[in-house]
Amino acid sequence: METVPNTSKQPSGKRTNVGKGIAAAIVVLIVIILSLNSFSQVQYGHVGLYKTFGRLNDNVLEPGIHLKLPFVQTIIQVNTQVAKTETDTSASSKDLQPVSTHVAVNYSIQKETAYRLMNNIGGSYDTVIINPAIQEIVKEVTARYPAEDLIAKRDAVAGEISENLKNRLAKYDLVVNDINIVNFKFSDAFNQSIEAKQVAQQQALKAENDLKRIEIEAKQKVAQAQAEAESLKLKKQEVTPELVQLKQIEVQEKALEKWDGRLPSVTGGATPFIDLNSIASPNAKTTGPNQ
Repeated sequence: METVPNTSKQPSGKRTNVGKGIAAAIVVLIVIILSLNSFSQVQYGHVGLYKTFGRLNDNVLEPGIHLKLPFVQTIIQVNTQVAKTETDTSASSKDLQPVSTHVAVNYSIQKETAYRLMNNIGGSYDTVIINPAIQEIVKEVTARYPAEDLIAKRDAVAGEISENLKNRLAKYDLVVNDINIVNFKFSDAFNQSIEAKQVAQQQALKAENDLKRIEIEAKQKVAQAQAEAESLKLKKQEVTPELVQLKQIEVQEKALEKWDGRLPSVTGGATPFIDLNSIASPNAKTTGPNQ
């Protein structure tokens, strides 16, 4: 009787090898996944906090790569760079003028206190703490100043708001770096009154300047007249009889220098005038009928 080889075990061995390969691949995949989830990176300008099953750890992590328990721990990042928030506030001035104020605040979080801030307030601290504080303090400070002083004393108003806001946010471990009043907006009626007042001030200043100019010009004319009178007075004091005589002699000398030695003679019509040259001639004495 012929023996038939038993081949039923060969497919079972192949299935075993395939199963082992799949298991190995799954293990490798799990290791890779666990490895990738065992590290986390904290970006520059931030600090990290471990969060384990929803509970924060007070261990503050510096920027860089850190280990964590896969699927158990996460690292939340807290921005410690200077950030900005802007708020619009409506209030009334001391003289009951409606004022809308647009304020920009630069703030930051201290690294050492990031845990307390995140544990007590959470990541929405800007809307929960900062903006309401700005609203309240701006209204409080604005009510202390008349509307015109809010414009004229803008720096003082901003400084007072900044000081009050620093004290308020320090309770929550937030640092106020700078505050800027971007804009004050008043009612149209108030703006028109301010414009009219400025026009009146400019006209008054122009009138004052014109008056000063007229006064200066008058003083200049008086000074000029006084100088001219003084000059004439001095000239009169310098004119003496001797000076007049000297001037006359100078005129006569100039006339003699120009004289050509001939006396003037005048003739006209049929009747001649006396010939002055014949009178001046020496031969006139010897002329006559008896000679």
